[in-house]
Amino acid sequence: MGKNQVDVYPVPEGIAGRTDFRVYVRPAKRAEWEEAVCYEVSVDMHEVRKASMACFDFTGKIEVKICVNVEKYRELYRVDIRPRSRGIIPRFTETEIYFELDNPENLSIEVNGDRFHNLHLFAGKTEEKPEWKNEKTVFLKGDLKRPSVHGGDALNRVLQKMPAGRTVCFGPGIHYIGECIWKLPSDTNIYISGGAAVIGSFVCEGVENVRIYGKGVMHLAGFERYSSLRGVRISQSRNIQVEGIAFINPPHYTIYVGGCQDIAIRNIKSFSCEGWSDGIDIMSSRNVSVQGVFMRNSDDCIAVYGHRWEHYGDTCNVVVEDSVLWADVAHPMNIGCHGDHEKGGDVIRDIRFRNVDVLEHHEPQKTCMGCMCINAGDGNTVRNVRFEQIRVEHMEHGKLLDLQTICGKYNPIPGKLIEDICFKDIYYDGQGEETSEIKGLAGSEVRNVTFDNLVVRGQRISNTEQGNIYVGENIANITFV
Repeated sequence: MGKNQVDVYPVPEGIAGRTDFRVYVRPAKRAEWEEAVCYEVSVDMHEVRKASMACFDFTGKIEVKICVNVEKYRELYRVDIRPRSRGIIPRFTETEIYFELDNPENLSIEVNGDRFHNLHLFAGKTEEKPEWKNEKTVFLKGDLKRPSVHGGDALNRVLQKMPAGRTVCFGPGIHYIGECIWKLPSDTNIYISGGAAVIGSFVCEGVENVRIYGKGVMHLAGFERYSSLRGVRISQSRNIQVEGIAFINPPHYTIYVGGCQDIAIRNIKSFSCEGWSDGIDIMSSRNVSVQGVFMRNSDDCIAVYGHRWEHYGDTCNVVVEDSVLWADVAHPMNIGCHGDHEKGGDVIRDIRFRNVDVLEHHEPQKTCMGCMCINAGDGNTVRNVRFEQIRVEHMEHGKLLDLQTICGKYNPIPGKLIEDICFKDIYYDGQGEETSEIKGLAGSEVRNVTFDNLVVRGQRISNTEQGNIYVGENIANITFV
């Protein structure tokens, strides 16, 4: 692997591309540019619009050049590269944007303040490509011009004859999953190559030791909302990993985790634009790690619940870190709403959100606001939750935080308790947010809430009034340190 190297991947014919931007990359100080072709992604269910996504991998130090479509943007007068915490300041002309990278980044490039037709740029790390010519691998050759169709049952019959740890590799091209859903067997790896687009959904149900990973995309933009198709559904399973893939517009959740343990989700990218198209929902599960993800969703980006549907039991030990969350609708971070109200609720505990950039929170319904939200319903107890190193940029419409025990539309009985919640090193630099709320229902307290370095518009907050936080009834022990 070279010291300075760039890997770009094709977009197969028949998969929607986008020409608002042309993206070029090259190793630093080299002459020839390589193009990273843009996919089309749909964003924001309020008013669905078309944005761009480009992916490439690199090592060392590289230069990026972005040519802007002058028919769309007649004059380029402002360029924002977010998250702002990355500190990337580009130089630009009337038609081109330039900057350098020496670390992998998941970025939003916004021209003239336009957040809805922006370029999502995912610059990953070059990795050694696995060797596919061996007795433990099924290689599904793709074609960039003609789609291939693969039946899950037929593939499973082949895999049954192979040793544990077998791999199915999707090569560059379009791949349709026959009957839309493939139920994966245990002890199996699925690799999606750069330049591969898989149309369909993977299901892990009652299995273990499955890894779904790669540099390609799962493309679900052609499915209708009420198909409820997810990118990956993980149910009653353990030791499942999902890594690296970009998910383009699944009509329901990107990744569904229910009744599971030992789940790792790393460096995925997600776009959705439908009602109920959450990013990652975690229900009645334990030991779940989410790291390095970029989620732009038209419902909750990350939701942590107890019981829902066929899944029963508490949820504990969930860590979300080093990630970028963008909620065009609803909450970037949501905890506690659903549980087993018929049996008195569940316990949702030991939850950590750490080193997270929030690029948007836009929600018109007052009861669904809260960038950092804990709404305990259905008899649930939520305890020991920590939000740390959270950087929230300007929000279209929403509250910075919302801590409430609730009873209402989705909750036949109120939540039982919220306790031992810590907000540490929280930074918000936007304007015009709605008032945050901390309140409990009668007999359903919120207690032991600590703010350790809450900074709003550059000012360290020392009390709830200064922080634009309303405190209602049934509250005990709110502390600023």
